Amino acid sequence: MNRIELTEVITANRISRGLTWQQLADAIDRPVVWTTAALLGQHPIPRPEAEILVEKLGLDTDVIPLLGAVPVRGTDRDVAMSDPTIYRLYEALAVYGPAIKELIHENFGDGIMSAINFSVDIDRKTHPTGDRVVITLDGKFLPYDWVSGD
Repeated sequence: MNRIELTEVITANRISRGLTWQQLADAIDRPVVWTTAALLGQHPIPRPEAEILVEKLGLDTDVIPLLGAVPVRGTDRDVAMSDPTIYRLYEALAVYGPAIKELIHENFGDGIMSAINFSVDIDRKTHPTGDRVVITLDGKFLPYDWVSGD
């Protein structure tokens, strides 16, 4: 079984067992967005947590090493361009990314927001015209450190 096939099995088993992503996250005491991304193949899952998730999802234990393997992240561009929700996130960054970059530099200096030392959260905010999706990206600021090879 490869990682794409495993993701399909995880999704099917989660649905057939009536499990929510939050329940799976709670089982391993991790944030729900991290757990969901990990089960969708975007993070390696440490063995103790993988063992719990395998049991909850009714998977064979032989998939534990695959769950722990370092993935190739963010490579499915076809999904990004064909799924409306993911595409809108790309669109939001295409429109607001340059402004966000400028404001990071203005407020922090020359550097980047880490996506390695990072967390993300999703919340619902009630609004009179329809509920709002609130996505919080929380990354450590990493200043550029231009050093010579000396």
